[in-house]
Amino acid sequence: MSWQRWVKPEVYPLMVPIAAVLGLVATQLLRNISTNPEVRVTKENRTAGILENQKEGEKYAEHGLRKFVRGRTPQIMPSINDYFTRGQ
Repeated sequence: MSWQRWVKPEVYPLMVPIAAVLGLVATQLLRNISTNPEVRVTKENRTAGILENQKEGEKYAEHGLRKFVRGRTPQIMPSINDYFTRGQ
């Protein structure tokens, strides 16, 4: 009963982007905790101080999405852009 009082059908469209953003936040948090060389969760790693690990930092910065988009044109819809620029 109380769920129906607080969550009305008008709120459902708002729940979709909120859930998507929460998913992105959780993904980024897990990525930073597990692979970021500057984040140290365990006590042994925190006592190590500043580490000079360039290879690990490069591996973190050059992730799969960045490798995928490198070399591509920064356009969302290149075929539509080409169509409208040729017409003029």
